[in-house]
Amino acid sequence: MSESERPRVEPRTLKGFRDFTPEVMIAKEAMVDTIRAVLRSFGFVPIDTPALEYAEILLGKAGGESDKQVYRFTDQGGRDVALRFDLTVPFARFAAQHVRTLGVPFKRYHMGPVWRGENTARGRFREFWQCDFDTIGTRSPIADLETALVIDHLLVALGITRFQIRFSDRAVLGGLLDELGLAGQATPILRSLDKLDKLGPETVRRELEREGGVPAAAVEAIFAFAAETGDPEEVLGRLRRRFAAHAGAQAGIERLAAVVAGLSAVGVPAQRYRLDLGLARGLDYYTGTIFETVLDDEPEVGSICSGGRYDNLASLYTRDQLPGVGASLGLDRLLDSLQRLGLSTNRGATAQVLVAVLEPARWLEYLRMAEEIRGQGIPAELYLEERRLDRQLQYANRKGIPLVVIAGEEEFATGTVAVKDLRTGEQESGVPRPELAGAVARALKGK
Repeated sequence: MSESERPRVEPRTLKGFRDFTPEVMIAKEAMVDTIRAVLRSFGFVPIDTPALEYAEILLGKAGGESDKQVYRFTDQGGRDVALRFDLTVPFARFAAQHVRTLGVPFKRYHMGPVWRGENTARGRFREFWQCDFDTIGTRSPIADLETALVIDHLLVALGITRFQIRFSDRAVLGGLLDELGLAGQATPILRSLDKLDKLGPETVRRELEREGGVPAAAVEAIFAFAAETGDPEEVLGRLRRRFAAHAGAQAGIERLAAVVAGLSAVGVPAQRYRLDLGLARGLDYYTGTIFETVLDDEPEVGSICSGGRYDNLASLYTRDQLPGVGASLGLDRLLDSLQRLGLSTNRGATAQVLVAVLEPARWLEYLRMAEEIRGQGIPAELYLEERRLDRQLQYANRKGIPLVVIAGEEEFATGTVAVKDLRTGEQESGVPRPELAGAVARALKGK
């Protein structure tokens, strides 16, 4: 069969999966660099784990709904494997294997893709990046506080100031369910309560009463508890009195108190965090403090950074006690929001300088110019085709390259170059050839 007769395959992407253009990837990599710097400033260190795990490692750890979303298959070796659906469960497995070498407390961050076969929606995809950070091997409430503080630092570093970190504690919710005689139904109740913001009280009420068998009076008590508001210290005071005889709830209350006290002590604005007793989080492995973060200007997107304390997750893999706490930032969802809010870079190039080529026979000299600029730590691109200068300027402008170095017959004759700033339209001509790199650096700084 000749090449012309061969049937063409329609180029398309799977539903829920995406290609990323240079503009998006440049912004995404800039976000990753910022996130990495923040996490390292708190002492977190990087790790990585395989995309594929044995299915038994992943299944049954986060709840029935998550298991339904796992991409699971039998590989060529006949092994039952699955793609990771988050980075927390693989980390628990990793910690169980390596903790004796790493020591505790151990603070890690991990950035990479995860996969979930869930329904797609605005900001929700089946392949997406998470940026996780966790502290494992400690029950100190300071670790819970630090989780909230890192979330705050991350978003501020990314240029976001209008957001709210909402937090509660599963142990306090456990105290409520004990009080109502519903401790044995905690898992399905918390899964339903997690849907309150998304589906509304009437839908959740029906789910609790009809499917969960929760008495109507108990449902109203849960809703009333979830709706409690006020100054965090006042809410904590009421909780201490209400659950004075419940040790588990008291431990949760003190964790919440540490979060409130710590955020206040370091000057995090009060409008950026809220004690939210209705917060439940749908994943089954949470045992204590839980966090969700919502953008003030895009609340419909849902939480862009969530997490909590999971004291028993690693016990599925080891007898060592490895309590942990952490959070996960949904990078793709947040990037989409930043682009809509105008807070993301929108450049299609990594180079800051284009060296135009006007005399092709002198390409080695143009090559040396680009190398000299790179030698000063400035990314520079050499134009590769024979084109008129206006076409090369259009190319730089379209890609968002701010500076163009111009050297034609006249410049070579006088031993000079010109540096044109496409942002302002200004051009510095007659720059002595040995001073090229310095002139480029000054132009980028606006001097």
